[in-house]
Amino acid sequence: MPNDTKEWAQRFPEFLVEAETLLAKSEECLSHLQLISNDKDAIDCMLSTLLKLSSKADALALAAVSEFSLHIHGLLSCAQNHMDLHDQALDALKDCFTLLAWQLELIDQTTGQLSLDDTEQTSLIEAFAFQVGQSQFQPPSHARPFRLVSFSERQA
Repeated sequence: MPNDTKEWAQRFPEFLVEAETLLAKSEECLSHLQLISNDKDAIDCMLSTLLKLSSKADALALAAVSEFSLHIHGLLSCAQNHMDLHDQALDALKDCFTLLAWQLELIDQTTGQLSLDDTEQTSLIEAFAFQVGQSQFQPPSHARPFRLVSFSERQA
């Protein structure tokens, strides 16, 4: 974590409140989409909140949250232009939001470490990509690829 630990610890509670608010807003939009398929306003709202979440996480060097949000954003952006978001796609998206919520809960509030590997992120992104017909999905050019967290990094 490149940020000063004390500064980071002071900024984290505000980030957590904002991140949880953004995620809740995305989940509300998802619920709306489950009732009214392909509502452009709901999709645009989700796209906006995912970008904000990614940006806020990136500012605190929370790469796993930032990159996962960007990957979801990229898939959702492609999906809205090419096909309907059917029930299975919305279920896969919900699973992604559930993992994001867990990640926010599991961030060490003192160090900022998130001691998880990217296996679940990768499988959820692949499942969502499959459901929206993007089996050849390429992450946005500004997104860094997922990376595994080594045991020594988890112990740091």
